[in-house]
Amino acid sequence: MRKGSILIICLAVLFLLVLPTVTADTATENLESRILESFDTDNRTTDWLVVGSKFTTEGFPKQTYTKAWPEAVYGSNPEGKDLQVLGINTKWDRKGYNNIEIIPVKKDADGNTVPNPLQIPGRVKTLDMWVWCSDFDYYFEVHLRDTRGVVHVLNMGSLQKIGWNNFYTNIPSYIPQTGQYVPYLKSLELVKIVVWTKPSEKVNNFFIYFDQIKVLTDTFITRFDGDDLATQGNSAKIWGEE
Repeated sequence: MRKGSILIICLAVLFLLVLPTVTADTATENLESRILESFDTDNRTTDWLVVGSKFTTEGFPKQTYTKAWPEAVYGSNPEGKDLQVLGINTKWDRKGYNNIEIIPVKKDADGNTVPNPLQIPGRVKTLDMWVWCSDFDYYFEVHLRDTRGVVHVLNMGSLQKIGWNNFYTNIPSYIPQTGQYVPYLKSLELVKIVVWTKPSEKVNNFFIYFDQIKVLTDTFITRFDGDDLATQGNSAKIWGEE
């Protein structure tokens, strides 16, 4: 056997030995379904603020939490559960590409309302939620931010449906969720949900309800000595980046 062939074989074997350690997190998966927000009284993750665009009718949008649920998830009579959904009612003064933004928020130390994006654990595969529709020819989207600060807009589909419907989207591979250096995991966060009108559709007395925002995500992380110093949360606490 020629020396060149032997060298190629040796390099190939070395590559195969090294490859599992480099791609361990992406080759091994532990898929879990995680609820980011249930909107229920006892399990609400965050507060929510609904903001209307320029031509929103004065006094709108209105928002409330009300006792309701999609029967496809909880059945017709879920005993012992204080289930709630986020309800929104709005109007606009003119047709066009109007919108409402549904934003997770919290109060800061001074009592001001500030954004509070929902942290998504692991490497997310799909995101879905239940939405009660009133047959308006509108559509909606979700805004996800990566660790570089880039916001990615994903279309969730048409709202021209009736009653409770499950909407979902796959997370495209071009959205980065891993990096070259520790910490390897670069988790995404849900910044807001945006509902858009279409110019041909009426814009008076629109109702919509949201329930159970959840993800299917890969939570597998390769462990190593000192990995607690490499998590995004701990790093932010240590270096005051929260």
